Amino acid sequence: MISMRQHVISLAAVLLALGVGIVLGSTSLSERVLSHVGEERDSLSNQVDELGAERTALRGELDGVNRFSAATAPLTVRGSLADRGVVLYSTWDVSEQDRAGMRRLLEESGAQVTGEVQLDRAVAEPDRADQVRKLVTRLLPAGVQLPTATDVGTLTGGLLGPLTMADQGAGAPQIAPEERAAALTGLSEGGFATVVGEVRPAPLALVMTGGDQAGAEAGGAADRAAFLARFASQLDRSGSGAVLAGARGSADGDGPVGVARADRAVSSVLSTVDNADTPQGRVAAVLALREQLDGRAGHYGTASSAQGAVPGVRD
Repeated sequence: MISMRQHVISLAAVLLALGVGIVLGSTSLSERVLSHVGEERDSLSNQVDELGAERTALRGELDGVNRFSAATAPLTVRGSLADRGVVLYSTWDVSEQDRAGMRRLLEESGAQVTGEVQLDRAVAEPDRADQVRKLVTRLLPAGVQLPTATDVGTLTGGLLGPLTMADQGAGAPQIAPEERAAALTGLSEGGFATVVGEVRPAPLALVMTGGDQAGAEAGGAADRAAFLARFASQLDRSGSGAVLAGARGSADGDGPVGVARADRAVSSVLSTVDNADTPQGRVAAVLALREQLDGRAGHYGTASSAQGAVPGVRD
């Protein structure tokens, strides 16, 4: 007969064996888990290294493409705008480097840049809209009629269009030089634009925008985008054609190029480019101006809403 003492000892032995088994089993399991985690870590590390090398290689290829495009751009556009006048507009978020690069390429195409107007961010701010409307009405030269639309972009284009663009039919200035100078000075003194030197009327207008990526964080990006789309569209109606050329990201839903492309009334007449901060985009902008002279409009760049990279090469 098994005594109580033997029973307790047997039970303790069983529990001890079970505990030892659990410890040994968990240790083995932990080792397998740790081994698997280590293998996964090594695999992910290798993938990261491979992706990093691939990214570096792609950046190198992109840099090479950009250098090639920059070198061949003058040959690509040469003569396309021979003896044609272009007024160059730019917004508050366009760098001096991009602006100068675009001007050089326009001149390489044979175009005459007849003036530069740099728009200040204040002109597109919603809280300054009433002030802009009043100023536009006050500066409007005699004989010029503003569009019936009341949005600030269209009204500002309705003022600057006749001031800076030649008549579509005869190609003659629409405003006397003295009235043009007075109106442009008024916009500058109001803090809404900066005029670089003298501005002479031209049949074409190129509106450059950087996409306002930093300003998007502060709010109001959609309002400024709508302003630019309607402003450029009204310039187009004032002369022989216009192109809205934005930096990468400008074709997003709340970007100026994106807004222009989404509005059929605008996109049917105004040409757009969504990568004007690259050599390829600048070439597209110049060729799009040439296309505008031929009475056609198109949308170019790398965004999904583009018809192709450059005019003549449509998807």
